[in-house]
Amino acid sequence: MRRMDEPSPIVITLAQVGPRLRRIRTQRGLTLSALAEATGISISTLSRLESDRRRASLEVLLPIAQAYGLPLDELVGPVGSGKSRIHTRPRVHHGRAHFSLTDRPSPLKAWKLVIPASQNRPEPCTHEGHVWLYVLSGRVRLVLGGRELVLEPGEAVEFDTGLPHWFGPFGGSAVEVLGLLGGQGERIHVRTGPLSR
Repeated sequence: MRRMDEPSPIVITLAQVGPRLRRIRTQRGLTLSALAEATGISISTLSRLESDRRRASLEVLLPIAQAYGLPLDELVGPVGSGKSRIHTRPRVHHGRAHFSLTDRPSPLKAWKLVIPASQNRPEPCTHEGHVWLYVLSGRVRLVLGGRELVLEPGEAVEFDTGLPHWFGPFGGSAVEVLGLLGGQGERIHVRTGPLSR
């Protein structure tokens, strides 16, 4: 049962529309002006939609879906819908929607986090473990010990969670991140080339 202070699934889904639209546009290498020309929607409206300063409506979503050649549910469907093999319900904690991406016991936990634009006040914490974060959409501000970084979509960072840390939106839009959390001392190893034989 949902607590009264937790956002409804509809609110969570709507909060993901703007970041999803920005991610699709940037993955396709389109500018806001190119999308505006293809849809007949003004650049300012598209910008406000992507930064969660305007509510998504069918009036604007249908031309965008048509321009991308995507079904509407690709733009607004909740995470875990469609062909995904992991069907998860978000757990909302302090206004952040947390989607677990691991469905079995493991020392390594994978998750997706959707953080609304309003969750931008640093509240550093510490705990055991080692985290790897990858930015899907939005700009992420990371406060780590006495340092601050701003991460762009496509960038990743790894850190020991024993250091006081906090991450959230930088600027006026929501963010989406993927994360991996391992036990104390466990680091994430990313292989970028083929395995040697």
